Amino acid sequence: MKSVARTLPLLALLASTACTQSFDATSLGVPATMAAGPGETVAGTPFTVRTHSVHGALGLFTISQANLRKALATQLVGGQQVANLKIRSKSRWFDVLVTGITLGMIVPRTVTFEGVVIGR
Repeated sequence: MKSVARTLPLLALLASTACTQSFDATSLGVPATMAAGPGETVAGTPFTVRTHSVHGALGLFTISQANLRKALATQLVGGQQVANLKIRSKSRWFDVLVTGITLGMIVPRTVTFEGVVIGR
């Protein structure tokens, strides 16, 4: 009974940190905003870019990360600013299939970047 009481907090800690990823917009080299003000519309060129991150051992460590700078490099050529940046991370059906086939040893995640490039 004591071993169960010891392992439950450890499992809860591991589960809360699995498949985490942080994105740093300061590395883009251009100003980036996550949302416009209320009632404000943003004029520019909208974009949607999909990329992937891969985690291992049920998400306990990262094999490859989705890179915000690489994903938006083609969008920012001559651009001045990124506005209304939305970042969505989810498991698509293929991601779940790969996770199931590998019994959780490989956990891919699809990351979608959406926004508007201003100043082209």
